[in-house]
Amino acid sequence: HADGKTAVAAVVDRGGNLVAVQREDNVGPHNTLAAQRKAFTALSTKTPTRLLSERARTNPEAVNLNTLDELLLLGGGVPLKVGDQVIGAIGVAGAGGAEV
Repeated sequence: HADGKTAVAAVVDRGGNLVAVQREDNVGPHNTLAAQRKAFTALSTKTPTRLLSERARTNPEAVNLNTLDELLLLGGGVPLKVGDQVIGAIGVAGAGGAEV
């Protein structure tokens, strides 16, 4: 990209299984795992990770979420829905910060 930012996107199905990854050249290798964890977090909680992260900062009881290795409380994960049913999730990492 012209701005020099790169990203990776990961998609998980309703069971949390990785079904797709799209990685740009020169994206940091840690971002692939981060994208997967953001997708898994959005799927597991049925909540966009940016919103979940904001809630966790204001709720003292939510601090325990950070102890679960599979979860990542950073923006960039969104559950995928058909109607009211969550069918998977997508996570994006890199690009200098989350917008979702």
